Amino acid sequence: MKEQLKIDFNKIQEVSNFSNRDIEIKKSYLNKFIENGFPNRKQENWKFLDINQIISNNISDLSFYNDYSIENKIDPSIFIDDLEHNKIIFINGRVEKIDFSYEDKKQIEIIEHFYTNDKSENNNSLIDLNIALSNKHFKILIKKDYSLKKPLIIYHLSNEKMKSKNINLRLDFELEQNSSLKLIDFFSDDSEKNFMNIFYNFNLDKDAILKNYKIDKSLNKNLKYSFNNIDQKQNSISETFVFSAGSDYFKNEINCNLKGEYSLAFINGIFSLDDNKQHEIRTTINHLVENTKSYQLIKSVLGKNTKSAYQGRIYVDSKAQKTDGYQLSKAILLDETSEFNAKPELEIYADDVKCSHGSASGSLDDNSIFYLMSRGLNYKQAKGLLINGFLLDVIEKITDAEIKDLLKKMIGLKK
Repeated sequence: MKEQLKIDFNKIQEVSNFSNRDIEIKKSYLNKFIENGFPNRKQENWKFLDINQIISNNISDLSFYNDYSIENKIDPSIFIDDLEHNKIIFINGRVEKIDFSYEDKKQIEIIEHFYTNDKSENNNSLIDLNIALSNKHFKILIKKDYSLKKPLIIYHLSNEKMKSKNINLRLDFELEQNSSLKLIDFFSDDSEKNFMNIFYNFNLDKDAILKNYKIDKSLNKNLKYSFNNIDQKQNSISETFVFSAGSDYFKNEINCNLKGEYSLAFINGIFSLDDNKQHEIRTTINHLVENTKSYQLIKSVLGKNTKSAYQGRIYVDSKAQKTDGYQLSKAILLDETSEFNAKPELEIYADDVKCSHGSASGSLDDNSIFYLMSRGLNYKQAKGLLINGFLLDVIEKITDAEIKDLLKKMIGLKK
C-alpha cells in the first residue's frame, strides 16, 4: 500500500495546480498517514469495526489516484423531486455542479481552494489521508443575517467507472452571525468496492443554525467514512440526523465543540441494516463553557449477519458549569447473528451539571407481537408495526417539518 500511495501521489502532482508549498504540506500529511496507516482495532475508537481489516477483506487492490479532468454526465433522475432545493453534485469525487438558484447570490460566497491551509494537529489518520489526497475543496460562506430559502442537497454519486478507488472530499461551511443552513447529504452509488473519505468542517457564529441530514439508503458495496467537525459560538444550534442503511460499511463521526454560552447540539441517528452490513456512529460533544446543552438518540434495527456500533462521549470542562448532556442508544436484534455494541462515555470536570447516558438492546417483544396478531394482523404486519414505532421516535426529533415528512416517505415510516 505504501508504494501504491507514493506512485498515486506523484500522479496527482503531475496533473494538479498546487503550488510547491501546498505540495510540501500535502506530503507531510501523506507521510503521517503512511506512518500510521488505516485505523485498526488496537485504537480505542476503532475497537468495534476495524476499518483496516474491512478494507483488506473487501478491496485488496485499493488505489488512490483519480483523474478529475474527466467530466461525468449528470442523470437528473437521481434528484429528489419532493423538495425544492439547491444542489452541489459530486460524481466520482468530482464537483460537477454547484447551484444556488433559489438564493440571493450576494448572501452566499463560494470559495474554491486548490490547496490546504489546514495546520491543525489531529490523531485521525483518515483526516491526514483526506488532506493529502483531496484534489481541492470548497468553502461555502453564508453571510450575516441570511437564512437559505431552500435546503441545500449535496449529492454524493458514483458510477460504474469507479472500482477499488479511494475518493477524498472536503467541504468547509462558515455560517456568520444569525445565519442558517439546512443541508442534506444524499448518497447513491452505482459503483462497488470503493472507499470514500469525507471531511466537513462547520463554523457557527453567534445565533447561527445548522441542520444537517445524512441519508445513506441505496444498497451498494462501497465503504464510507464521514467526519464532521462543528465549532459553535454563543446561542448557536446544530442538529445532525443520520440514516445509515445502504453501504456495506459506513462510519459517521461527529465532533462538536460548544464554545459559546447557550449553544445547543442535537445528534439523532437510525441504523437499519441487513445483508452483512457494518455501520457505526461515533460522537464527541465537548462542553467548554457554561450553560450548554446536548441531546443524542441512536436506534438500531439489525438483520442477519449485521453489526452496528455507537460510541458517544460527553466531555464537560471544569469551566462548563450548568451543562445539560443526554445520550441514549437502543437496538432491536432481529436475528441471533446480529450484533450491537455501545460505548457511552461521560468525562466530567464540573460539579453543577446534569448528564446521563443509557443503552439497551434486545429482540422484539413476543407479547406485543401476540397482542397485535390477536387484533387481526399477521406476524409480518405486527413485526413491521413495532419496528415502525421504534424508529419513528427518532424521526419525530427532527425540527424541520418539511424535511421530517420527506424522510418519513424516503425511509417508509408512517405515523
